[in-house]
Amino acid sequence: MQPIKQYYQHERAEMLAFIPPSVTHTLEVGCGAGSFSVQIKDKLGAETWGVEYQPDAANLAAQKLHRVLAGSVESALPNLPQHYFDCIIFNDVLEHLVDPYSTLMQMQDLLNATGVIVASIPNIRHWPEFVDYTLRGNWNYVNTGVLDRTHLRFFTKKSIIATFTECGYVLINIQGINPHYSRTQKIANLLSMGALADTLYLQYAIVARPMRNATF
Repeated sequence: MQPIKQYYQHERAEMLAFIPPSVTHTLEVGCGAGSFSVQIKDKLGAETWGVEYQPDAANLAAQKLHRVLAGSVESALPNLPQHYFDCIIFNDVLEHLVDPYSTLMQMQDLLNATGVIVASIPNIRHWPEFVDYTLRGNWNYVNTGVLDRTHLRFFTKKSIIATFTECGYVLINIQGINPHYSRTQKIANLLSMGALADTLYLQYAIVARPMRNATF
């Protein structure tokens, strides 16, 4: 087995605060080596499932979680139980999918009556990248980050809200995470009367529930 890149071993501890404490069955799409979901398993006692495209990472995750399906989320869908999970997690995954919209809609059938989607999504208006492409005219792909060369989709706070709404969800929470504090960003935001407030954050964390279950 080849060494697993750090990319697949992020613990993403900042996302634990968005996991409902009462969860009993979770599914993490793009679970990597299982570093995030194993925290849910250990701290909350939940039954944790994962889907992971990278085979070596999937093998490692299978040693930590209750069940891991190796392959794409699209290939895993027929093998996942319907109305079973009370939390489905996408930590920086939706932007890698060819069709994240269909995936989000299909996830509704896997959630139970009180189930939620928890996701972290990179913000293309993050200040360093925003300055680079707006003022300098650059759009340079890199190995990690907002302009990761494997990203197929790009999101802003507004488009995240629109995406989940159009896919049949109600947003319970949307919150910027991993802020990039910069004196120039602060000044620019003040001069724009708050129009650039969203550029502070590297990602947005969201919690969303299917509209059909919005009364819960």
